[in-house]
Amino acid sequence: MANINDYIQQVVGAAAGKVEIPAQVKDQVLNGLSSSILGSLTQTVAKPGGLEEVKNLLTGRINAASSPVTALAGNIFNSNVLSKLNLGKLAPVLAGLIPGIMTKLSGIIKDQDGDGDVDINDILLTLKGGNGSGILGAATSILGSLLGGKK
Repeated sequence: MANINDYIQQVVGAAAGKVEIPAQVKDQVLNGLSSSILGSLTQTVAKPGGLEEVKNLLTGRINAASSPVTALAGNIFNSNVLSKLNLGKLAPVLAGLIPGIMTKLSGIIKDQDGDGDVDINDILLTLKGGNGSGILGAATSILGSLLGGKK
């Protein structure tokens, strides 16, 4: 995986590909879904106890559909995208994609540094991508500044 943002965009594209989105708003919708999901992850990490919530979601320890991270992504998407577009009956269909997308993201973080557990280093490796390039600015800087590389 190049980085988590690329992966989110791939999952969003696959999920939205099953829905007929009007061409004039398709880019807005796809970008809105991706940025809402990434925004929910970064906002959650920035709050007390948020790292554990994101870790539980991305390691598959909790049900993505009932995760507060998923709910936040839905709220961001509704506020920032759907409320600005007049999509009628399509709006709830698009909002309904978020739990499925979050379920696909569930379990993407595994022990990448070989130390036998999933910790902050594994999350940072996933956010950066396997080759260390493509650092995801907002998420990585929030994680780095909050945690300073602590486990």
